[in-house]
Amino acid sequence: MTVSGDQPPVRITRATVLTPSQGPPVVLYAAESLADQELEQFTVMAFVFKSDGTLKARQVAPGRRTLTPKETKYSTLVVDGGPVDPTDIIVIGINQVQRAGSETWWRAELQRAAEAAVPLKKP
Repeated sequence: MTVSGDQPPVRITRATVLTPSQGPPVVLYAAESLADQELEQFTVMAFVFKSDGTLKARQVAPGRRTLTPKETKYSTLVVDGGPVDPTDIIVIGINQVQRAGSETWWRAELQRAAEAAVPLKKP
């Protein structure tokens, strides 16, 4: 069963892209529970855009497990779905959340929101 809605049970409060001298970029992020009950798991989605706003890649990664009410945990997402150029823009968000003891998932369609955050630039 899936529940979609505007009120996500988890939000990303801050994110930083770390670019090592070798290997793919890594996004360090903080995920904060907005729920009043324990969350079993959540999924993070990353979108990579070219500097002109063209979508280049999309990647889904599991987030932290077991997030207690109002808790914030830090985690990472390795952006290894394809090459990332220094001028590319990375947008991340919470894609789905499952409450503890439930088969129901909260889900969000993030691609339109990510595209709105990085509008296309006309040549």
